Amino acid sequence: MSVPSTLGNDLLRSAARLSRWASRHASFDVPFAQARLLALLDELGPSRVSTLAAADHSSQPTITTQLRRLEASGWVTRASDPDDARATVICLTDEGIAAIETVRRARLAVLSPVLDQLDDTGLDRVRIAVEVMNELLAAAADAPIPHNTRKDG
Repeated sequence: MSVPSTLGNDLLRSAARLSRWASRHASFDVPFAQARLLALLDELGPSRVSTLAAADHSSQPTITTQLRRLEASGWVTRASDPDDARATVICLTDEGIAAIETVRRARLAVLSPVLDQLDDTGLDRVRIAVEVMNELLAAAADAPIPHNTRKDG
């Protein structure tokens, strides 16, 4: 395996482990699958069910079930798609934004004491790592997808 491949795998694994660790230790009342979908809507903005399903690597029926739960909680609403009146888009409500912010604060609350243990050099390294990850995300957003590797795609 090449150095970029190994480094890429290490980066993805570490980022996922940190995210799972923070969620596992945080205290919040939003079910994890719903929190993930709220965060996805926050990232993508108003979206069709098909777009959310593709972005979450889930089926449309799975996303539809989760969206019904989010609607029942008052966290999302459906609106007409401005590009196609026959279709609908899912939008976060103010309550949905508040719910995902509560999850984020809870996750930060468990991470902050760990960050507080770092000295200035360690904190600088974390800042640099965040900058590099943001650069990678920006580059990835602009990069063509070489091929579909999903079995259902």
